Amino acid sequence: MIIPFSPPDISTKEIDNVIDTLKSGWITTGPKTKQFEKEIARYCHTDTAVCLNSATACMESTLRLLGVGEGDEVITSAYTYTATASVIEHVGAKIVLVDTAPNSYEMDYHQLRNAITAKTKVIIPVDLAGIVCNYKKIAEIVEEKSYLFNANNDIQKIFNRVIIMADAAHSFGAKYEKQTSGNIADFTCFSFHAVKNLTTAEGGAVTWCNQVGLNNEEVYRQYMLLSLHGQSKDALSKSNLGAWEYDIETLGYKCNMTDIQAAIGLAQLSRYQENLKKRKRIIEYYNQHLNGNRIKSLPHYQNLNESSGHLYMINLIDKNVEDRNYFIEKMATAGIACNVHYKPLPMLTAYKKLGFDIEDYPNAYTLYSNEVTLPLHTLLTDSELEYIVENANKYSK
Repeated sequence: MIIPFSPPDISTKEIDNVIDTLKSGWITTGPKTKQFEKEIARYCHTDTAVCLNSATACMESTLRLLGVGEGDEVITSAYTYTATASVIEHVGAKIVLVDTAPNSYEMDYHQLRNAITAKTKVIIPVDLAGIVCNYKKIAEIVEEKSYLFNANNDIQKIFNRVIIMADAAHSFGAKYEKQTSGNIADFTCFSFHAVKNLTTAEGGAVTWCNQVGLNNEEVYRQYMLLSLHGQSKDALSKSNLGAWEYDIETLGYKCNMTDIQAAIGLAQLSRYQENLKKRKRIIEYYNQHLNGNRIKSLPHYQNLNESSGHLYMINLIDKNVEDRNYFIEKMATAGIACNVHYKPLPMLTAYKKLGFDIEDYPNAYTLYSNEVTLPLHTLLTDSELEYIVENANKYSK
């Protein structure tokens, strides 16, 4: 039996949507992308959404929108994928990494409080595995430290405090105290990469909460400028009769979403609630049948909080790196593809060159040392789940 880690769940609905788009004559940013933005905003209960070509582009564009740059600091978790932190470097700000709390994949909020300085402009919490962070606690810390904040652009002046930008690459569809991810943090950036719950092959979206003084239409316009070379009109606007003329208002970038991507996303979104239910059933099966004496798993569904069920991350109790790697090798021999999420950033060459040392992040390293991510996707069959559990229990001894 061969069980892939996370293949995309593509139905005839996605295929038909793409064919219709190819026949329509609009294959770059056009009506489908604008429709997808409206559907994302409706799903997240926000007034507006922007769709770009990746969550990375969403995060970097948001930092640029917020005027973050040289001399500023942005705080994020040491336990995340590089995209969360690399965008900070891209805009010229200083990366400040915070260790996880003991036995938790969330940032240590005590360390977060101590990391905030007069140079801090943004905090990027990471909704790892689809589980939403404790944004209530983060907001309390930000408010407590608001006296330190120094605004250096108009949007920062509106907030007059450190801005919370969620790396929600994993948490589309998750809820925190009944609030939907996308409508919790000040800004929220989603990923629609091929391995995500909802995919557009490559893609992402950013949403934001209403804030007194913040003009949503102008914020949207600024994202459009950033995503398309600073051009005042996109191809759809220029297609109107006699409307060819445009201006370049700023030296922007190129990270727009295409209608082909949006066509896939619209079909995926129409099936999404049922797919979230499937993921929940798989997680509950794992929880019930994996040996709890040897395998510790993340709690995805607690009280008013509901995960998007993106990753099933486990820790092998009392095991080390060598034991974990042996487990993954044995699972692979059995035809089961597993993964590790993630190597903490201070372990990676690029971050070592910036001066980070994993010894300063002991909790993150402890989690990493025996972490394994089991397959979790909506194409898994009952017999495949039984097979995964049978082998996981066998090789975790």
